[in-house]
Amino acid sequence: MAGFTMLLALGACTGSMSSPTPSNHVSVAPKLPTSPEALPLTDAAGYRALIGSLHGTPIVVNVWASWCVPCNDEAPMLRQAALDQPDIRFMGIDIQDSKDSAINFIHKYSITYPSLFDPPAAIRNSLELVGVPDTLFYDANGVVQGQVIGPLTPSSLRGNLAKISS
Repeated sequence: MAGFTMLLALGACTGSMSSPTPSNHVSVAPKLPTSPEALPLTDAAGYRALIGSLHGTPIVVNVWASWCVPCNDEAPMLRQAALDQPDIRFMGIDIQDSKDSAINFIHKYSITYPSLFDPPAAIRNSLELVGVPDTLFYDANGVVQGQVIGPLTPSSLRGNLAKISS
């Protein structure tokens, strides 16, 4: 029981831990859109393929939802970091959300980087994450060098960006 309680405490916001993948969900790697509002629908296999296609570039992946209060709190910090770190690719994964709410969130915080759209949270679940926000820091070889479960702080963001910067 203590382990389960600890898992719940690790994520600031939680959602369904398992959802079936819709039959119309495509497992091919989406091309990373240039428009933050594009929100391509993808699943865990598509996410893994996309990360593989970005080999050679450090990547920050933030799992978020518009209804998550800590996600709203950290959004301006992530937006600024993406602007300050042009050699690092930033990407979001919007989970358990509606497209309209996600687009409103992107506009509200002037997010400039793209996000994938994953209503059933299949990507998050495949990464063995429980809640939102969660942030993964991949080096240029596609290896996770850092992970923040729950909200980012300025120091956790800076420290993890330093790990993946070339």
